[in-house]
Amino acid sequence: MQFHHQTPFGYGYTPLVLRNAGTADMLMEFGVLRVQKDEKYEHYSETDERVWLLSQGKAHICLGKEGWYEISRPNTFDYAPWCFSVPAKVKITIRVSEGEAEFYYVATNNPRRFDIKIYPPEVCRSEFRGEGTMRETSTRIVRTIFDDTNHPESNLVIGEVIGVPGKWSSYPPHHHPQPEIYHYRFLPEQGFGLTAIGNTPYIIRDKDTILIRDGEDHPQVTAPGYAMWYLWVIRHLENLRYGPQYVAEAHQWVNGPEDRIWQP
Repeated sequence: MQFHHQTPFGYGYTPLVLRNAGTADMLMEFGVLRVQKDEKYEHYSETDERVWLLSQGKAHICLGKEGWYEISRPNTFDYAPWCFSVPAKVKITIRVSEGEAEFYYVATNNPRRFDIKIYPPEVCRSEFRGEGTMRETSTRIVRTIFDDTNHPESNLVIGEVIGVPGKWSSYPPHHHPQPEIYHYRFLPEQGFGLTAIGNTPYIIRDKDTILIRDGEDHPQVTAPGYAMWYLWVIRHLENLRYGPQYVAEAHQWVNGPEDRIWQP
């Protein structure tokens, strides 16, 4: 399933994925928050764990009774994120004193109580994945912000991918039973990419959102000349937490010796 958002996001909160109707099986709420200069935004939930990831801009953020954090990020492509994982029953306050700030918001039910988790840019794990395989046609940057290795109390896994112009990501085609959300930005903004969710192809454009469900392979490719950034969020299932990926059997061979791959 694909959602287009062709115009700029307005100020305030814009919901993109809800936990009802046709998207209830995603088990997550997802949206974009834009806060302009001299505005304050507050949020509280009795039942949800929430994630706030800075997309771009400058802001001050306060979590519960902790002090204020001053955060900034010029853009998603060249700079690692600030990310905050906030348990239920904790209020978050965001203030902007200059320019504006844009955040991605994710929420899901979680009865566990855990300490507020703060992930500054310097702790974000970033790697060139795919190097030395498939003749570098699937080399991409993967930033894993948190998963079970550094936040086992969460019901979420979150990270970012930067697709290099003309190359593939989320490849070889793979799937997993846990629901996943992809949200895209392009550099320049008129860029595009392609994906196949299961057997359904989609053209991907700036600010699009894709929903991935149980058993659906989801390879991505970026058009030459353009860089493709996407946020990925996975929801652990009860008694089945995200872990191994299942690579489509027909395509497992591409991870083998490069000399088996034809070239002109």
